[in-house]
Amino acid sequence: MSPRATPVRFDEAGPLALSLARSVADEEFTVLLVRDVRGRFTLIVDDREQPVDENRRDRWHAALVEQLAPYVTGRPLTLASQMITADALLNSPRATSDTLRPSGGAGSIRLLDNTVVGEDWAKVSTPGPEADGSRTHRTALYGFKGGVGRTTATAMLARRLADEGHIVLVVDLDLESPGAGPLLAGPDSLPRNGIVDHLVEAAVGNADGLELVTRTAYAPRSRRGELWVAPARGQGTDGVPYAYVDKLNRVYADLPGSSFADRLADAVEACEKAVALGDSGLRPDVVLLDSRAGIHDVAAVTISRLCDLALLFGADSAQTWAGYGDLFAAWQTSGRAPDIREKLRMVASMVPDTVHHSMDDYLDVFTARSYECFAALYDEVAPGEALSLSTDDTARIAFAPSEKDDAAPHHPIPILFEPGLVGLGAGDARSWQDRAFVKAAYGVFLDTAARLITAGPGDEEGTR
Repeated sequence: MSPRATPVRFDEAGPLALSLARSVADEEFTVLLVRDVRGRFTLIVDDREQPVDENRRDRWHAALVEQLAPYVTGRPLTLASQMITADALLNSPRATSDTLRPSGGAGSIRLLDNTVVGEDWAKVSTPGPEADGSRTHRTALYGFKGGVGRTTATAMLARRLADEGHIVLVVDLDLESPGAGPLLAGPDSLPRNGIVDHLVEAAVGNADGLELVTRTAYAPRSRRGELWVAPARGQGTDGVPYAYVDKLNRVYADLPGSSFADRLADAVEACEKAVALGDSGLRPDVVLLDSRAGIHDVAAVTISRLCDLALLFGADSAQTWAGYGDLFAAWQTSGRAPDIREKLRMVASMVPDTVHHSMDDYLDVFTARSYECFAALYDEVAPGEALSLSTDDTARIAFAPSEKDDAAPHHPIPILFEPGLVGLGAGDARSWQDRAFVKAAYGVFLDTAARLITAGPGDEEGTR
């Protein structure tokens, strides 16, 4: 095999490495393809039951070097028989299975991707019930780009759910641009501490006694309802400067025995427990997580690990679809698409409704582009084929909603654009949900999102 005429680039290295791993697996070997933090690959071959002769070893080694350089490590090919930690690596819970079976032979492939940030996008799980069997429903509100009205929508949804009798907690996880706390409670009514304080203090075993939440002054229409907020930034202690930037610079590190994801989950859990110390003595039954925008570790943990439902905000722009396209492609490549897709729902924010740009026309275009983007997460079913998929040992119904399926993840929940919403602050907030232009802008969103959050298993809903 002759060397490449031009150096391989990062985007090409992944598919090439996977193709080479599949060719080895086709020779009936179990292999693990490992990528390091610089993007370089090592192929580990399990030769403990089937020895690898010298010719095979040299052929595989030469192919890896010739096709992947400079994206190979100093040991591009490693045999399990020569490793002390072979079982730990080959059976690593962080490794994922190849989404395509080898094209012949009995071998198998797993992938282990080591990254500096963003690793939690591929670690998908759903919160379980509390120790007493109760269930707190967590909803993440996320936008790939900022400026799409996510925090305002969070505040509106929180009030709607409190009006319905729920104990609602809003957790501001937009640490770099905190806003939910002041918007819901006002700057003078925030607790002394915020999420950043828990992340910093817990790192040194000092998180007990923090004041993390406050009950807002909002009076829900239902007497049972409560609205609480856990801000990213607290109010601080009188006479002591609040060193927010210094704290923020220290929150993202993984600590021995405790990853950033675990620490963020612990902080959210601490806020939920703090609500139970309030007047009713009950934990929140609905938690809204206002996530930071972009491909960032906070968003990765929030969507992949902390929530039951993720509302994905976006406007119809090239940046929106390119960003979500990259994220969905990463889930598809990592094999996590089936685990994540059914807890996603698209929100079309700032939808125009004018003589020149009608809401229906805009949403038709938005839906088509959203469907094209989400297709990376859906199962491929050829026309005329049954909506079922099977492998050697399992069978399941394919997840392949149509473009017009109004309960599908790609189908947008609209929020209309209204100039009066721009710059709406805490001073305007007490009665804003009763204003006609606010009801018109948020009506469909609030009805649909509230139904998604409170619906029982098997309940169906539509948006238009």
